[in-house]
Amino acid sequence: MTIISTPQSKEGVIRDRPLVSVILAVRNEERYIEDVLKSLLLQETTSFDLEIIILDGESSDATRAIVGRIASDDTRVTLVVNQQRKTPYAFNMGIQRAKGEYVCIFGAHTAYPANYIGTCLEELKRHGAVGCSGTVITRPGGKGMESRLIAWTLSHPFGTSSQSMRTRGAGFSDIVPYAIFLKSALLEVGCYDTHLHRNQDLDLNQKLRARGHKLYVTDKTSCQYFVSSSLSSLAGYAFRNGYWNIISMRKNPGSMAVRHFVPGAFVMALFLSVIAWMLSFGASGDARMWLRSPLLLLGVLYGIGSVAAAGQISLHEKSAEPLLLPLVFLLLHVSYGGGTLSALATNASVPSADGAPRLRRAEPS
Repeated sequence: MTIISTPQSKEGVIRDRPLVSVILAVRNEERYIEDVLKSLLLQETTSFDLEIIILDGESSDATRAIVGRIASDDTRVTLVVNQQRKTPYAFNMGIQRAKGEYVCIFGAHTAYPANYIGTCLEELKRHGAVGCSGTVITRPGGKGMESRLIAWTLSHPFGTSSQSMRTRGAGFSDIVPYAIFLKSALLEVGCYDTHLHRNQDLDLNQKLRARGHKLYVTDKTSCQYFVSSSLSSLAGYAFRNGYWNIISMRKNPGSMAVRHFVPGAFVMALFLSVIAWMLSFGASGDARMWLRSPLLLLGVLYGIGSVAAAGQISLHEKSAEPLLLPLVFLLLHVSYGGGTLSALATNASVPSADGAPRLRRAEPS
């Protein structure tokens, strides 16, 4: 760990109100980092003190320079280099370094209104939880139509399920995104699993729930998450998430839900239906009809769902652009499900020491 800038508050000061430590893991985020930091520095801190710890994964762009400039002007900001470059390592470094009784695990593609931390802290205490977040509003990460289509896709239950962090409402929850946590609870469960380069938040939240702790999502505040601006980025993001679901299941089955594997089941059904359709050309009569019916049925059901979702969004937005969403829904689900099936086919398991997913040798039958 290399410390780039370590402005500290004066030691020995007796606090009459809690200190909240914001932990932000970043790498090559020059496009977003200044706006995110500004939204954090403008938080209403009437009931708490604030420190912000930026863990930079050796960015090759201007991220560190931007953070360094802001840190030189505001002693609440500290910049630390995360030489491991992996998100869970950054979070754990931040938690260990944090002086606060509470820690916020935040994202660099997200903007936080001035009342976000204060409201989440108040709601955490009110509901007896150890973790609390606001609701998430998904916004386009660019000005083009692709970015808008991606935002609509990820914010609709047909795209990501009704239990996704981007679609669920207020109440006790299995997972809290962009949340404030009681630091002692995170230390109690050993913080983040550094073997999981994805889904480490699902794993952590499950471990907290297993200890009897409560997690809460409040609708009294919300943050805005900015999505990628290209369909190719969406496909890559979805594939990696689907791939890591298998690794996460093998590492901690309780952290995963049925909904995480629905796209994989869909892609498998689609693949088998296409095979059956191809075989139908060599069949006749009833056999041909039965071989072709699975693909027709799957296409009709998926088409009805995706067109209905697209129509709903189109009416809400008063725009014809969302009518293209069935194609984007299909890209998301096939990419996600393809990642899951790829991990199954290669027998992927928890990463090796160098951080690459390890392929498990199949046992002889």
